[in-house]
Amino acid sequence: MTQERLTKRRVKPIGIETFVFITILIAGFSYIANIMGAGIMFKVIMNTAHDLLLNTVFLIMAMAVLAGALSALLSEFGVIELLNKVFAIFMKPLYGLPGASIAGAVTTYLSDNPAIISFSKDKSFTRYFKNYQIPALCNLGTSFGMGLVVTTFMISQGSQYVLPAVIGNIGAIIGSIISVRIMLHFTKKFYKQDDKKDTIKAEINKDEDYREIRDGSVFQRVLDAMLEGGKSGVDLGLAIIPGVLIVCTLVMLLTFGPTIDPETGKSAYTGVAYEGIALLPVIGEKLSFILEPLFGFTSPEAIAFPITSLGAVGAAMSLVPKFIVDGVVTPNDIAVFTAMGMCWSGYLSTHVGMMDALNARELTSKAIFSHTIGGICAGVASHFIFMLVG
Repeated sequence: MTQERLTKRRVKPIGIETFVFITILIAGFSYIANIMGAGIMFKVIMNTAHDLLLNTVFLIMAMAVLAGALSALLSEFGVIELLNKVFAIFMKPLYGLPGASIAGAVTTYLSDNPAIISFSKDKSFTRYFKNYQIPALCNLGTSFGMGLVVTTFMISQGSQYVLPAVIGNIGAIIGSIISVRIMLHFTKKFYKQDDKKDTIKAEINKDEDYREIRDGSVFQRVLDAMLEGGKSGVDLGLAIIPGVLIVCTLVMLLTFGPTIDPETGKSAYTGVAYEGIALLPVIGEKLSFILEPLFGFTSPEAIAFPITSLGAVGAAMSLVPKFIVDGVVTPNDIAVFTAMGMCWSGYLSTHVGMMDALNARELTSKAIFSHTIGGICAGVASHFIFMLVG
């Protein structure tokens, strides 16, 4: 894939593009440095990237190893084939994907976004997919990432939030369908949906009652499947490092503010990881006149949750207890939080790495655009469903 990308590069002389880029780069760093201080800015960037490597990338790698082992086991013993048959009746009309894709959705619901990438590297799984459908797995997996964690967290805040959390899950499903369908629109054009190749692929895999299995006893097959699947998870963990460190560091820098001293309540920049200029929340507040009617928020502070979810849903969840104590959120807000927290689940931080691992880096902007629309629709759907049944 690297060689293919190199051959696509063009020769271009120095022009206006170069000077525009330099201007934007200098202006961007100058703006941040003016707020934080140049020394603090670079210290925060380094500390954030280092913390992401140790506490996020390695966590994702561990998850990818386990998900890869699970994927290989499901393929080895025919579970993927069974899921493809049982759920095709739902997944194909709703998502435009084969029934086997439900395995990736369930796995990410129980873990996090990148877990679905391990499935995409398993030929026993991808044989059910057409070429243009595989990149859409990024959007499908992200729509359900950390779903169980988000849902149980919301429910744990009080019994009155059980129904809103359930409604939020329904909203996330609606958002996932929209996100995947929009993404498939772009991937069909990108791959030009070569019907001839897809027909040949279908002919090769048409007999779904049979599958390839490894040699040896059942115990040996289990061991080989787990180890081979786990090894693919290590490769994926290494592949996502550039995307997560670069993009997530930028998102965090724009999302969070200075450190607040718990004793004095004063804020100051200290150079620790995850400090920032809090630009995204400010933008969200400026757009509140549009967002509040769509989501039913009764307080402008609630906008912080979906905005923060763009970078890290875990950080967004940490806002909820204080919102509840301060009385700035309602059960309707919890439904919207659950839907958008699940559907977005820090996709700005993971989409680049995931699309790179899927060998579809060129479609990253399309995946992000599709998922932005899907997450907004998830929140809107949850709001109106809650109005009907809440």
